[in-house]
Amino acid sequence: MLKKMMKEFKEFISKGNVVDLAVGVIVGGAFGKIVTSLVNDILMPLLGIVLGGVNFSGLTLRVGSAVIAYGAFIQNVIDFLIIAFCIFMFVKFINRLTLKPKKEEKKSAPVKSDEVILLEEIRDLLKK
Repeated sequence: MLKKMMKEFKEFISKGNVVDLAVGVIVGGAFGKIVTSLVNDILMPLLGIVLGGVNFSGLTLRVGSAVIAYGAFIQNVIDFLIIAFCIFMFVKFINRLTLKPKKEEKKSAPVKSDEVILLEEIRDLLKK
């Protein structure tokens, strides 16, 4: 029973989809760090300057003894929107690369044999 389970596990791991998923998760994590740095270190300070020096990460609301950090929420929403836009653009770019050969194949007209060309010419002459 253990051998069978190990065999199934080996088949599962060796499938391309699992490896692709693992690579995607690792690259996605690194990509997330890059975008977070872009947002925190470049975009948010610029946005703060445009909005008159507002620092979103420091915005809080105190209700009794509880502190509601709504600025951090705004920061996370902006992070999400930028990451989602970057992923959208990346997927759009990849689709453009992978779909081009298919479009080029569709554009090429089917090659007609000499007999078909001759028959079409006869048909056109008979129509006249």
